[in-house]
Amino acid sequence: MDETLSCPKCGAEMSRRAKSLTYVSQCPEGHGIFLERADLGSLVEAETDWHSRSVQDTATLPRITGDMTSPPIVSKQARSWVETLFG
Repeated sequence: MDETLSCPKCGAEMSRRAKSLTYVSQCPEGHGIFLERADLGSLVEAETDWHSRSVQDTATLPRITGDMTSPPIVSKQARSWVETLFG
């Protein structure tokens, strides 16, 4: 894709950026991102692969005792591969 796109909502020229496997066109006013069909297909495939490899880690609940301390702060885990790109 060599031509620049205009945002369908505000008409601003969108910037094209590489995001991992694909390119996205993004409105500078925050109205959204736009993808070509092939790029959308690549994102769907990558998302499917990400979910097939992710494992739901569940820990057993500890017994509550009087000498317990607060658990360590854990960073927020991404809910999807696409969220790792834009989140």
